[in-house]
Amino acid sequence: MFRRLRGLVLVAFLLLCGGCANLVSGVTSQLADDLAGSILNSEDIDTVREGVPAYLLLIDSFLRSSPNSEDLLLAASSLNGAFSALVTDDARIKLLSDKSMRYAERAACVAKSLLCDARQQSYADFEKIVSSLNVADVQIAYALGLAWVGRLQANSDDWAVIAELSRAKLLMERVLELDENYENGGPHLYMGGMETLLPASMGGKPEEGRVHFEKAIEINEAYLMTKVIYAQQYARLIFDQELHDRLLNEVLSADPVADGMTLTNRVAQERAKDLLASSKDYF
Repeated sequence: MFRRLRGLVLVAFLLLCGGCANLVSGVTSQLADDLAGSILNSEDIDTVREGVPAYLLLIDSFLRSSPNSEDLLLAASSLNGAFSALVTDDARIKLLSDKSMRYAERAACVAKSLLCDARQQSYADFEKIVSSLNVADVQIAYALGLAWVGRLQANSDDWAVIAELSRAKLLMERVLELDENYENGGPHLYMGGMETLLPASMGGKPEEGRVHFEKAIEINEAYLMTKVIYAQQYARLIFDQELHDRLLNEVLSADPVADGMTLTNRVAQERAKDLLASSKDYF
């Protein structure tokens, strides 16, 4: 089930990485700013896949001297999460996603957020904490929610981890209530993916997912991966080939070059090609 979230996890973290340059540059130097910008605007997916590990080491080195920097911890969480969706080795995916989660949790504690150690609370207490969050908590809540889903996806064989799904979903629902436009509609994209994990007959809410996908596109159509996830998780789920092929053809015909979105868009076009190639067999 959670393997279907792989594309969603990648795009969500890359959306969050859009702020990484600003997060890091105030603490370090123009070098970090330029590196983040180069990653997000690259058209060469393979080079990014090969080069990001060096950037992860760089961020870790910054954290050695500034271990309690909320901004650096959020940047490190985001980058580790994004890279976990680009690798194929299961053990490495688990390592990266766990690291992303730890950084997000540390950031919550450094920020003195109500979400500090919230994962260890009873579900009833967790509900109270989440319901008390306000707009000022959105950045931490969103980063923690994304890291959480990445960890769930990487540990889909561990029922103790899967049991945390309801908490991660509750957290993102609260973010959506507080600021649906955050990170260019990222909360809507996330919720769309979550609601379309399962068919309606098994407890999924595909029509609610469709509404979230459409809203994410309305907020920012330039993020091409939204349409890819929409096609893969909703159109395939309800066996709507016309919608599926239309969305993917729109992705392929779009200009992928956009500031802060080029890498995501290139990945989206690669996936759109693969999905279209299997369309006839699937439907």
